[in-house]
Amino acid sequence: MVTGGLGLSGLLAHPDWAAVRSLGGPVPDGATVERVVTVADLHADPGEVRAALLTVAVSAPREDWHLDVLLRRAVAAGAVAVLLAGDAPLHPASRLLAGRMGLPVLGTPDALAAALTATRLLQEPDQVVAALVGRTAAVCGVPHGGVDDLVADLARTWRRPVWLLDPGGSVVAGADPAGPAPPPPAAGSALLEVAFGPGQPDGRLAVTEPEGVPAETAALRAALAVAANSVRQRLAEQRLTVERDARLRTALLAEILQAGDPLPAGLRRRALDAGWSLDGWHAGLRIDVPSSVDVVAAREQVLRAVETARLRAVVVEQGPGWNAWTTFDHEPVAGELQQHATTARRTQWLLRESLPTSTGVGRVHRGARGLARTLGEAGDAARLAAERTTSGRFVHVDRLGLGALLLAWTRTDTFLPAARSMLEPLQGRPGDLLTTLTAYLDAESSLTETAAVLGVHRNTVATRIERVRHVLGVDLADPDERLALHLACRSVLFHS
Repeated sequence: MVTGGLGLSGLLAHPDWAAVRSLGGPVPDGATVERVVTVADLHADPGEVRAALLTVAVSAPREDWHLDVLLRRAVAAGAVAVLLAGDAPLHPASRLLAGRMGLPVLGTPDALAAALTATRLLQEPDQVVAALVGRTAAVCGVPHGGVDDLVADLARTWRRPVWLLDPGGSVVAGADPAGPAPPPPAAGSALLEVAFGPGQPDGRLAVTEPEGVPAETAALRAALAVAANSVRQRLAEQRLTVERDARLRTALLAEILQAGDPLPAGLRRRALDAGWSLDGWHAGLRIDVPSSVDVVAAREQVLRAVETARLRAVVVEQGPGWNAWTTFDHEPVAGELQQHATTARRTQWLLRESLPTSTGVGRVHRGARGLARTLGEAGDAARLAAERTTSGRFVHVDRLGLGALLLAWTRTDTFLPAARSMLEPLQGRPGDLLTTLTAYLDAESSLTETAAVLGVHRNTVATRIERVRHVLGVDLADPDERLALHLACRSVLFHS
């Protein structure tokens, strides 16, 4: 960081200098402005301008030969840069001269305002700090809005990107998809940060550091300290609201599942107020996570995954995970059920990027009693999914039943040797063909679902399955051959 002056590069990046443009000459690394000297026009004698920003207050034609004279005298006297009134381009000869002498020539519509900004940053650092702290306190004093609103207001007030980071460094507020991301940890010097929270910090408030402008850096450090208290308070208020809403959702669902049909009128009204439709046909979903996961705090991750996967579902915290369900106003046909299973699997795949989950999908049932039934099935399927790594820890009850009985038979001593002999040609080949084939058959021959489970591209799955067909010489379109292979894969993997 530059001390005892202003870094010219940092000054050019300052929000109050947004209208200043480079007209000619390079901006050397480490160029430092120690004072500001202002002259009336091109005819004035600049005098002593060593380490100074020489500002010309009155605009003049760029063809005026006095400009070249002034540039030569500025270089000779040791000026850091020349700031001209007006942002019209330099005459080519003047631009070449500035480049040859290594003198930065800048232009702006209001040269005096830009000079006053530089003077204030150099000579009145305490006022710079007081002004920014005052504006920050005013923003934090507004009683309305959540944490996201406060971070956005701080960014507007400080005129710099601001982020709220969790203890792991991930952005939880202030992330503008069209804006810049916070610098990586290796570039930590480019961020000013303040941690908040008792004991172990709950997170950090961060803002880009104005390199080379000490007064602005000091102002932002003081403003961060003021803002951190408000952020902590709003986070606590937001957490209380979230926990209260979670308790209400959990209690309401528990009452519905225990009440059975017909539901009391008051309970139906509360469900309606919550936006839940208890009539129609319901398909349940259960997402289990380890008990160490804060399901209330992680709810937003689940909602984002549900939205991204385009799964229309109500999500309710319950135990170590979430119950969710989709309601159809009619009995869904096979195609709709397949689409629902695909979006549910997509949700599971998205969550696996950040959470260790096991997911189960129940069959479709009707009414409030049907909701209890499908969520019960989904819970059973989720517990079974926890042991099924080859299926991506995802189980759909519609795919169990007779298949589960057949699978039990495959674990006998008479079936296993035949299964191993059948699949032996796949062993040791690149691409893990046995796992791919098993996942493909689990997904009912869906390339898209198999790719989601394995975390590879759809075309990769298609290539591997084609190799399986070639190596084993099987017809995967034949239901009998497909069933035999599926049972063999299950048996071999179970005993491996």
